[in-house]
Amino acid sequence: MTQLLLHEIAYARSGDKGANANIGVIAYTEEGFRFLTDYLTEERVHHYFLPLGLQSTKRYLLPNLLAMNFVLLGVLGQGASTSLRIDAQGKALGQVLLQMQIEMPKELLKRCVRP
Repeated sequence: MTQLLLHEIAYARSGDKGANANIGVIAYTEEGFRFLTDYLTEERVHHYFLPLGLQSTKRYLLPNLLAMNFVLLGVLGQGASTSLRIDAQGKALGQVLLQMQIEMPKELLKRCVRP
């Protein structure tokens, strides 16, 4: 097993809808997507963002895009217009998630990084 940061096998985009934020995680390869489908669960992402006070996390798979979308309910408090957070609109949350440390088999890593 080897440890790495999520950004080595995927990229992300994020934004907001009221008090909620969404993060799209897109794998660089099909094998990376298969790995992330098992590894990057709702529970793991929820625990990662729990210090921000979110209420719940929902994951939607988009296999034709090698992607998944996470909706973080309540992570922006009462919404972007009333939040005191530096990133009141959730634009940086994707970058924050890409800093998540993950663990994967060494032999799989070669097939999951950018081609």
